[in-house]
Amino acid sequence: MNQAIHLNVKNAANYVNRALARFHQNNLRGAMSDYDLALDVDPNNFIGHYNRGLLRAQVGDDNRALEDFDFVIKMEPDNMMAIFNRGLLKYQTGDYKGAIKDYSTVINEHPNFMAGYYNRAEARRKIGDKNGAERDEFKILKMQLDRKNGLLSSNTNNDKSAGNKDENTDDKSKTRKKSDKNVSNYGKIVIADDSESDQKYNSYYRGKVQDRNVEVRMEPMYVLTYYEKMSEVKRNINYHKFIDNLNRSGALPKRLYITNDEAPLSEAQVKEHFAMIDTHTTEIVENPQDSRKRFSRAVDFYLVQDFENSIEDLTQAILNDKTFFPAYFMRALVRYKQLEYLKAEGQNTANVSQGKAAMVAAIDYDVVKNDLDNVIALAPDFVYAYYNRGNLLSVLKDYRSAIIDYSKAIDLNKDFAEAYFNRGLTYIFLGNNKKGIADLSKAGELGIVSAYNIIKRFTEVPE
Repeated sequence: MNQAIHLNVKNAANYVNRALARFHQNNLRGAMSDYDLALDVDPNNFIGHYNRGLLRAQVGDDNRALEDFDFVIKMEPDNMMAIFNRGLLKYQTGDYKGAIKDYSTVINEHPNFMAGYYNRAEARRKIGDKNGAERDEFKILKMQLDRKNGLLSSNTNNDKSAGNKDENTDDKSKTRKKSDKNVSNYGKIVIADDSESDQKYNSYYRGKVQDRNVEVRMEPMYVLTYYEKMSEVKRNINYHKFIDNLNRSGALPKRLYITNDEAPLSEAQVKEHFAMIDTHTTEIVENPQDSRKRFSRAVDFYLVQDFENSIEDLTQAILNDKTFFPAYFMRALVRYKQLEYLKAEGQNTANVSQGKAAMVAAIDYDVVKNDLDNVIALAPDFVYAYYNRGNLLSVLKDYRSAIIDYSKAIDLNKDFAEAYFNRGLTYIFLGNNKKGIADLSKAGELGIVSAYNIIKRFTEVPE
């Protein structure tokens, strides 16, 4: 995510995605900071305003949370969950009549929403409307009896949320889809609907792919991870004998993939990896010299975006076994992502100077390159190390050295689509369009369809 942000700092969705990862780590301040950045880029982003409003309410920043929900309601006047959240915030800020008005709006739309009656009763008592409060409390009692007697569905607006004004306590999940209209989920973080990604292939690849207006950017670095997106276009299988043997050894809890197209983790998967961290910690205490256990926990830390602890475990794995090249490879990757995050923060935060960002880059990129150099020395047939080093050199604008690494990667794997693609772009950066277009054409044949659009741009002759 950090690399995606660096490559496209004006894409609000990248900040929203990183905010969700930080939320799952209980890093509420970090998540709010990312929503701030998303809204700087896209001031009308619904998810940004709604989720930031929820998080501001959680940390007691009620007045600014109100501003977010006012904006959401202005965008979607019939959004009952936003209206109910605004009612809760109005109550917290002492606007009891305003809260009652919002609660009543929701109750009129959802007459079996018990939390609405519960909170309206409390607000009515605050303004001295004892009779109104008692009517709401009687309604709650009747609904509870009806539910007990089977006259009211137990799935309708679950009454457990009525026991807490500020959050829905019947959470099997902390998130909900944007299309979810169950008002009982008012306190859950909103995520984009699956349908948006389900339609991605059809909407993008159908028709003339060369006419798609794609952003020109390098294919990303490779990583060792348990999760890879399934591609309907790319057909290469990433393999290395050492990684295959590592998977067969049973030293890792899941199959390790070599990929540059990571799949995002679900909430359940994030929780699973936090639990794995605890399990690995117990095993490491029993056998602190086991480099595989250290590596395994480092991957878990990486997957939950805890880069500092991931690097620490990878360093210890290297100290335990200086020949274990996957630890060098992953440490380079994690440090690179950490650096890209710092650069993105520097580009979007006024208190980070350009000088500081440059100083960090000069130090950290050299450390990343050293790790990749070690991988190549230990495993000269590990093609992905050359590719990643090529990407790193491109970031440093050492394009000629990058071409050497991409070419070595292609020598080792003639079907390495990403290496052709990135080498093609690098040739174009150097002004050699002929070689660049030849490489991009090969990348397109191997499944990177965005290459055709770039070829079209550089072969069109103005009329």
